Amino acid sequence: MALPFTGRRAAAAAFTAALIVPLSACGNGGSEEAGGSAKPTGPGAGTPPARLTVLAAASLTDVFKAAGAAYEKANPGTRITFSFAGSQELVAQVKQGAPADALVTADTRSMDSVRADTGTPAVIARNRLVIATGEGNPHGIDELKDLGDPKLKVVLAAPEVPAGKYSRKILDAQRVTVRPVSQEPSVRAVLSKVELGEADAGLVYRTDADSAPGKVDAVDIPDAQNAIARYPAATLKQSRNAEAAAAFVAWLSSPEAQRILRDAGFQKP
Repeated sequence: MALPFTGRRAAAAAFTAALIVPLSACGNGGSEEAGGSAKPTGPGAGTPPARLTVLAAASLTDVFKAAGAAYEKANPGTRITFSFAGSQELVAQVKQGAPADALVTADTRSMDSVRADTGTPAVIARNRLVIATGEGNPHGIDELKDLGDPKLKVVLAAPEVPAGKYSRKILDAQRVTVRPVSQEPSVRAVLSKVELGEADAGLVYRTDADSAPGKVDAVDIPDAQNAIARYPAATLKQSRNAEAAAAFVAWLSSPEAQRILRDAGFQKP
């Protein structure tokens, strides 16, 4: 039997609470560790301190921890908690009323699907797919067509996941038939399967492959055969910290945030 609306909100809130990643546990970039000496600069300067919850695509996991630490250092008293998941899961949370302040997805279609719940989105970065293989590329995979080999164990993101949509798009364009051994709920889950040796290859973003040096190799896909992933960010209308949420979203387009994204391998918007 379907839960009443209030029940759905409670369930969504509980799900979000289980996923959130407290930034203070990920590093020592918070303002308390900095001794309160940091001076607010750029977007966010002068904004009252707040505790923000940001729903973000799984492929942003590593870079957003670094970005969040930098933002907290520049804005003493502000704390950011991230909830990382596949964009389709984040969208479901927003639709069910999960408490959050901002949303960043790995495609514009997911963001557009919750247009009524967000402010005006801005694309903050781009990404491209690569073929992730085991370290040393033991199966000698050189191009997309190699993924059609029925002897290979290939894993893809599920069709509803942005990385899964991009993967199917480029495989179909090259007329490559892949029967994946599994379809995962996020691109990071695809990467994990390859890292653990449970798959011979998988399609992930360049930044995901770069996050696992010594564990996976990345086979480049020519631009003419690739797809561009765009990451839009927006405030959520349900936010109880609207001013602080807007400041953080604006900061993501600032030179400092863009430098952090570039250093992690993301491309300019």
